[in-house]
Amino acid sequence: MSKRPYQHLPPLEHRPDGSPYRITPPQKRRASGLIRRECCNCEDGNCLALDDGDTCACPQMISFSVCCKWFRWAVLPLDRTLEAEIYRDRDLKRCAECGGVFVPKSNRGKYCPDCAARVHRRQKTESERKRRSAVDS
Repeated sequence: MSKRPYQHLPPLEHRPDGSPYRITPPQKRRASGLIRRECCNCEDGNCLALDDGDTCACPQMISFSVCCKWFRWAVLPLDRTLEAEIYRDRDLKRCAECGGVFVPKSNRGKYCPDCAARVHRRQKTESERKRRSAVDS
């Protein structure tokens, strides 16, 4: 593995005025949790990619802007909803069942992934029940 694995990643996006994308405190908490759970470049809050002998705090965990290439391109895509909230590049929808926010996989998406399986199972059961009752004995 190269000493700086993040140098070959695409550059960070900026707003049209040149400023970095900002994140709110609730988004920062979710991002920090995601970094702690999923990021292979963060150990005990220290960034291994920036480590040159001295420990260096992970810049993404202490910043309210998207400032780390590794976070942007390797970690943030793991939580599509958080990515869409920060970048607003994808439309967010509210789940018709639970009211939670989710990123739909198509323009017809109506339910979040958790509720989709439950609703589909319920609809299939009702459909089968109707089909069986319509059969003449």
